[in-house]
Amino acid sequence: MKFENYIRDIEGFPKEGILFKDITPLLNEPIAREECLKILVDSLKGQKIDKVIGAESRGFFFGMLLAHELKAGFVPVRKPRKLPFTTISASYDLEYGTDSLEIHTDAIKKGDKVLIHDDVLATGGTAKALGDLVKELGGEIVQFNFLMELSFLNGREKIKDSPIFAAITY
Repeated sequence: MKFENYIRDIEGFPKEGILFKDITPLLNEPIAREECLKILVDSLKGQKIDKVIGAESRGFFFGMLLAHELKAGFVPVRKPRKLPFTTISASYDLEYGTDSLEIHTDAIKKGDKVLIHDDVLATGGTAKALGDLVKELGGEIVQFNFLMELSFLNGREKIKDSPIFAAITY
């Protein structure tokens, strides 16, 4: 199945000069969504996963599905001041600005085997921040897992010390 057929390009979103890869057509098509989930799960080759991290907000969709399939806990990582309990944060650069993410301090236990999921690997800033949060809490990154990778932005370089999987590569 060509998952690219279910990704819509949006010019100038969220700002001029950006070509946004919209995953909502993939989410809306049950057969494509299930096949994509299967490929993401199969990429783990029997690895034990204790927690799946999903990055706000598009990482939540498949992140929760992955956690369910893997019988693992789900950890939402959110923008600042969106989580109600004590948090730690990490800042990062985007291809169009800067931002930060927060995680609950009790979300990952020392030694937890963690799958980090997000919709896209672009410049690698978000992924690196997610990895930094996991490491700060004592978790072990099993894999970075993405729906798609924009390989021309070289984001993989920022997280090259961990296994990386993307269902689609542009």
